[in-house]
Amino acid sequence: MNRARWVITGMLSFAAVFGAVLWYVQTRAYYTPVSVEDVSIIATRFDGTAEPLPISDFQGIDADTSPLRFRACFSTPLTLAMMTETYRPYGDATPLIAPDWFDCFDAGALTGALEDGTALAFLGEGNFIYGFDSVVMLTESGRGYAWHQINSCGEAAYNGRPVPADCPPAPELN
Repeated sequence: MNRARWVITGMLSFAAVFGAVLWYVQTRAYYTPVSVEDVSIIATRFDGTAEPLPISDFQGIDADTSPLRFRACFSTPLTLAMMTETYRPYGDATPLIAPDWFDCFDAGALTGALEDGTALAFLGEGNFIYGFDSVVMLTESGRGYAWHQINSCGEAAYNGRPVPADCPPAPELN
């Protein structure tokens, strides 16, 4: 009986330690803060040129482990009207969940703002890495958000399917 108790205690201890390490790796380990000097928030104009946006009050995080880990929050003097007249809209914008400690970026609230029309999303840069777009979102109040999102080219290429005709040629993926 004593031996069984040690085995169970050992298994529970291992599970607790493994769970804590897994939580840390997923929510904290690889993320690093980025400063406004490290990154440029850009938007693509209707003519296809990308230009940096004027921003302030910047907060950002990123990780080298995946292009999908970038998140940013900022303010801009640009209005939604100016953005819609100048920059390409991004129709399938899906704000990705950020770690809970990066509290300026609430994916649920951002999705709600896109759905109710109080915010609009714009193409930052298409295929900045093959299959990934940068997305910029602006609210009516001038608060902006940015993230990276997989596009249709990436979804097809990384799942082993033929890429859509409007995609650039896919690189060799391993």
